[in-house]
Amino acid sequence: METILAKQGRKMTYRAVHTQKTTLSWKIRSIALVSILSFGLPLNAEKIGSVSTKFKLIGPNDKIVIEAFDDPDIKGATCYLSRAKTGGVSGAVGVAEDTSDASIACRQVGPIILPEEIKNGDSDGEEVFKKNTSLLFKSLQVVRFYDSKRNVLIYLTYSDRIIEGSPKNSISTIPIMPWH
Repeated sequence: METILAKQGRKMTYRAVHTQKTTLSWKIRSIALVSILSFGLPLNAEKIGSVSTKFKLIGPNDKIVIEAFDDPDIKGATCYLSRAKTGGVSGAVGVAEDTSDASIACRQVGPIILPEEIKNGDSDGEEVFKKNTSLLFKSLQVVRFYDSKRNVLIYLTYSDRIIEGSPKNSISTIPIMPWH
């Protein structure tokens, strides 16, 4: 059945108003869904601390944030990530784009038993952490590799965009040792 907007003087019929509300409701739901998908699920990073790097008169200062996260597949492996966080009004409302500057340090914090898919190299380059650093298209990622010859886990952090990434990167290694 076709919806027709009919005017009766200055008033629209009930059917037209109902259709407009339904359309608006679907638009809001669509925007919410796109926002959730573009920002992904909540991160499992723990904020350790931060330092201000640039004073902002309005809004929070620019900062370097330190976060820790455990490798989701390897118990006993923890990485510490320092990254730039843009402040000001745009940073406060979440529309600022953070710079691609980041550093990583990973450590063995307990016994490490490697799953078979990591030992045989099937998981090389697997993403173990991701943080969106702009409203839509830029993210900071950490990927894992395994060097079987040296029995070492390697973590690489880098920033990318849909169109182009950044050559700025940092690596950290965890030589796997017996845990006492």
